[in-house]
Amino acid sequence: MKKIQTVIAAAVLLMAGQTGALAQDRAAQQFISKAIQGNLAEVTLGKLAQEKGESEGVRSFGQMLATDHATANEKATVVAQAIGVQPPTEPSKAQKATYDRLAKLSGSAFDREFVRHMVVDHRKDIREFHAATTKQKDERVREFAQQTLPTLQKHMDTAQSLTRPDQAKKQQ
Repeated sequence: MKKIQTVIAAAVLLMAGQTGALAQDRAAQQFISKAIQGNLAEVTLGKLAQEKGESEGVRSFGQMLATDHATANEKATVVAQAIGVQPPTEPSKAQKATYDRLAKLSGSAFDREFVRHMVVDHRKDIREFHAATTKQKDERVREFAQQTLPTLQKHMDTAQSLTRPDQAKKQQ
C-alpha cells in the first residue's frame, strides 16, 4: 500500500511539474504567435505608408518597417517552429482593422495617424519584448526578443522624430 501511495504521489508531482512547464510553453507560444502577427501587420502597414505617405519621411519609414519586420518575421517563424507553434499567416483582426482605418486616409491626415499609431504600437511592443527577455523561460524566445529590441527601439525613435513638426517638414 505504501508503494502505491508513493507512486501516486510521484505521478502527481510529475504532472504538476508538467503543468507548470505547459504554462511556460503556452506563454512562449502566445508571445511568438503575437510577435509574428505583429510583424505581418507592420509589413503591410509599411507598404501602405510607402503608397499613401505624403512626406518622404513617412514613405521612407514605411520601407524600413516592411524590410525590418519581414526579416524579424523570418526569425520568429524559425523560433515558432522550434517550439511547436504553427506560425500565424495573417495579422490579428484588430491589426486588420487598423490597416483598414489607415487605408481610408490620405495626405497629411494619413501621415499624422500612421505615425501616431507607430509610436503607440512600438511603445507597447518594446514593453512586451523587454519583459520577454527576462520572463520567458525558453531561451530561444528570450534570444529572439533580445535581438529584436534594438530594431523596435530604432522604429520608435524614427516614429517619434516624425511627430516633431520641424523634422516632418525637413523630410518632405
